[in-house]
Amino acid sequence: MDKVKSYIEANNDRFINELFDLIRIPSISAEAVHKPDMQRCAEWLAAALVKAGADRAEVMPTEGNPVVYAEKIIDPKARTVLVYGHYDVMPVDPRAEWRTDPFEPVVRDGRIWARGADDDKGQLWMHAKAFEAMCATGTLPCNVKFMLEGEEEIGSASLYEFCRQNKRLLKADIILVSDTSMLSMQTPSITCGLRGLAYMEVEVEGPNKDLHSGLFGGAVANPANVLARLVAGLIDENGRVTIPGFYDDVRELTPSERRAFNKAPFSLAAYKRSLEIGDVEGEAGYTTLERTGVRPSLDVNGIWGGYIGEGTKTVIPSKASAKISMRLVPHQDYRKIAKLFERHFRRIAPRSVKVTVRSLHGGMPYVAPTDMPAYKAAEKAVEATFGCKPLPFYSGGSIPIISGFESILGIKSLLLGFGLAEDAIHSPNESFGLEQFRRGVETIPYFYKYFAESK
Repeated sequence: MDKVKSYIEANNDRFINELFDLIRIPSISAEAVHKPDMQRCAEWLAAALVKAGADRAEVMPTEGNPVVYAEKIIDPKARTVLVYGHYDVMPVDPRAEWRTDPFEPVVRDGRIWARGADDDKGQLWMHAKAFEAMCATGTLPCNVKFMLEGEEEIGSASLYEFCRQNKRLLKADIILVSDTSMLSMQTPSITCGLRGLAYMEVEVEGPNKDLHSGLFGGAVANPANVLARLVAGLIDENGRVTIPGFYDDVRELTPSERRAFNKAPFSLAAYKRSLEIGDVEGEAGYTTLERTGVRPSLDVNGIWGGYIGEGTKTVIPSKASAKISMRLVPHQDYRKIAKLFERHFRRIAPRSVKVTVRSLHGGMPYVAPTDMPAYKAAEKAVEATFGCKPLPFYSGGSIPIISGFESILGIKSLLLGFGLAEDAIHSPNESFGLEQFRRGVETIPYFYKYFAESK
């Protein structure tokens, strides 16, 4: 491994500059105007993987954005790792809150600041460069395949069919994913569970046009007022979701399981300080770690309606809308939860308005066994670079396709992420530490080595 580490050290500046070129492509999957950028980004990555050492790389079309597939097969009998990542990024709104151009990366305070710096361009680029280091030094001990998609941030809708159509091509022993986080650089961790997701959009419609609030106020239902009331009622005073049947499939942790879960290092004071909040809020009777890891939740992701421009405009809006996400825990099925949500939302809406409910996308929760060879190899790899054994950790985030990989391809996933809470993914001023990037590039070759040697 000395040759690999020397190669990484000698080429680290180039790795960062190449990552900057990748970040500069505004591959926002949620916005149709960026469709050409999705194709351009996929082609850039395919060329980069060939240059890194792949025997083949191609941009494969789907019903939506293309998938980048690449591979290097050193021996058909050797173990095969399928690396999954996504090259699409979140929208940058609100843009005014960015301190620098979101697609012109800068290094400040030892961190790369840009959209996609962590999620997921920075993390997938660690894999490309670790792969390059092993190819360049002739030390790659296993077969490696890459599957990089462009729709993760909008639900991976096209990837499910892509997997069904390419099961033979994607055959592997483990799927390696770096799209999650660690507890800290001092306390590294491996994600062994993800919450699922049900993502909904609701629209409340009242009068057939915007109305003068003086002439009609108090006599006609205001869709914005009604929507605010309905949304507020989805959570009770104890922080519990009020949808009937929402908790039916949630397994309560035993007291010993809760004690074990809360052993992870966590400072509530530091947590509040980092977010600049006076206090936390959530389901009564549970810790912050439990609320974000093993308990379901419901949140409004966006709400709009009426006049929001400069100055005043006294209207009752004809429509108001909201986007709502529900994070789910093991045994909750996002399809069932979506139906329960729609039924409940329609039931509580007054007759004075019309309601439209749409399920936009979702995914099942995922639990990764900690006794599988890939997990043991990852433990040893993290310990080799961080100097301590990583803790198992349940993440509150969701990667909907992960459960699909297991059901369609029959392959488990290993969630070996290097993000941190301060990276502010999905928010303005996203960033990724240079040290996080370097440690990731160094850890991945160790994983290949230990996984290839495992029984």
